[in-house]
Amino acid sequence: MRLDKSLERSMAMSDATWARHANPWSVWTRFPVLPLLALAIWSRVWIGWLSLVPIVLLVLWTFYNPRAFPPPASTDNWVSKGTFGERVWLNRKTIPIPAHHAAWARWLSVASGLSLLPMIWGLYALDPWAAALGALLASVFKIWFVDRMVWLYEDMKDADPVYAGWLVSKPERRTARS
Repeated sequence: MRLDKSLERSMAMSDATWARHANPWSVWTRFPVLPLLALAIWSRVWIGWLSLVPIVLLVLWTFYNPRAFPPPASTDNWVSKGTFGERVWLNRKTIPIPAHHAAWARWLSVASGLSLLPMIWGLYALDPWAAALGALLASVFKIWFVDRMVWLYEDMKDADPVYAGWLVSKPERRTARS
């Protein structure tokens, strides 16, 4: 079983949830979760077992976040296309993707995962530099991954009518003179 599919199932990502997750607010409010989680874990030094409160809240937010915002009026933006690319990536067994996209996505996922090692060590050993470096690197690789997912979506949006249907342009504004 593929890890990415297992994670998607654990998050209960239906089509409706994916549509809501394409809201830029959903994506932008997920990016700070990892540094905040590191801070919450570190806070055990200051507040002891009470650190479990922000840790649990962040884990709950991670699950709830894709459902927290309505589907956006327009999905013609970088972050929405990033979520579409993730869906295309997850569907790559059904509709194959170009090899260069698969290689980059795997490499960036591994790099992001490996970046967690210094963060975990830093949080365990109370080494702020290791914890911060790991969180920073993991975040940079995640943002780079999202950027690659935008590229993947742009290359694949015409491969399937469902993919093309995810892109919704901003409705034109009417002026008083119209």
